[in-house]
Amino acid sequence: MLNGFKKLQLLSVAVAVSALACSPEAPQSSSTPQASQTASAQSQSAASDIPRTPDGKPDLNGIWQVLTTANNNLEPAPPKSAFAMVPGDFVPVPAPEVVAMGAVGAVPASQGVITTNNGYIPYKPEALAQRDENRENWLDRDPEIKCFMPGVPRATYLPHPFQIFQSNSAFFIAYSFAGAVRNVYLEDPGEPPIDSWMGQSYGYWEGDTFVVEVSGLIDQTWYDRAGNYRSWESKVTERYTMVDENVIEYEATIEDPQLYTEPWTIAMPLYRRLENDFELPQFKCVEFVEELLFGRFRKGRPIEDMVMPF
Repeated sequence: MLNGFKKLQLLSVAVAVSALACSPEAPQSSSTPQASQTASAQSQSAASDIPRTPDGKPDLNGIWQVLTTANNNLEPAPPKSAFAMVPGDFVPVPAPEVVAMGAVGAVPASQGVITTNNGYIPYKPEALAQRDENRENWLDRDPEIKCFMPGVPRATYLPHPFQIFQSNSAFFIAYSFAGAVRNVYLEDPGEPPIDSWMGQSYGYWEGDTFVVEVSGLIDQTWYDRAGNYRSWESKVTERYTMVDENVIEYEATIEDPQLYTEPWTIAMPLYRRLENDFELPQFKCVEFVEELLFGRFRKGRPIEDMVMPF
């Protein structure tokens, strides 16, 4: 009887050990040939699931848009009452020009999209002071307010869609905001002849990633509404990697030895607009800022004398 009981105990222990070994929480070696083969198969499956052009390249054609607050601030930041603040009796308050906007003019928190330097732009001390001055004078200095073309990479993460047109002989991007466009050269055009708002783009494939080198960017564009800015020496290297048929992983590395101690990188997903019959909307905003830019030349009652209807 005792021998039978011992046998039963040993059998119970063996079953428990076997169950533990099969448990999902049990440590599994990832270096086994089976695991490596599974990972490789999954990677190949993901690569085969993305749409491709007749020449075998990932098909990036479509209308895309970001879902981040990167245009507010590339760096992590808490929410605040407004971008334009003035000293108050106890704490800063929204500037008179925006106070009537209430919650519409408030700024949501920013999670940050910078993947290097602990999430912050590596400014040189004097350049950081200029960034802070830009931030305090946002209403007067942000080129987005005046409907100037946004530059690269800001055009990508403005809260407006953009469309990629791709073939084996051309790559073109049209942006909703300000009617901005980019023709991406597929052969190296050499040095840009002149600096411009959207710069000069040269693109090539590295495996399934489309890389775009952007240079010749004018120094009057900003990266966001938080005053982050560039100099004429800045260069941007973009990477477009299709994750699946409706998502592109976007990265941009910024080099600017005049302002930063080292290059820095941002990353975010681009999502395909899936609405039926969706077309790229036009937001040619120049006519919307005519009063701001040229109102002082208008005949008639000064805008300062106009009274809000509330």
